[in-house]
Amino acid sequence: MKKVYHLSQCSTCQRILSELDWQDEAQNIREEKITEEQIDQMAALSGSFESLFSRRALKYKSMNLKDQTLTEADYKRLILEEDTFLKRPVFIVNDSVFVGNSKKTVEELKKKLNE
Repeated sequence: MKKVYHLSQCSTCQRILSELDWQDEAQNIREEKITEEQIDQMAALSGSFESLFSRRALKYKSMNLKDQTLTEADYKRLILEEDTFLKRPVFIVNDSVFVGNSKKTVEELKKKLNE
């Protein structure tokens, strides 16, 4: 299975998809919301809901979340409620997950795709 969860209006997501010449399944999470089953699968592969959570989202500060102690259940709920809380893009390649847009993550993804 090869799939990416992204925002189509996110220039970083679009740059990475273009760089990879991604032809596989892509889900624009603004148009097609993430399901509980999908987020559970991502968390199972990544190790936690926190690893999928973006602290760079504007709402993170506006909701005063930085001053709160969040649980795994909180991270899951917040990602399901607000798509910008998902650290993007999230690529699933077979049984591996690649979360975010760091150079290291993209390089690891490229290696996996070339196996």
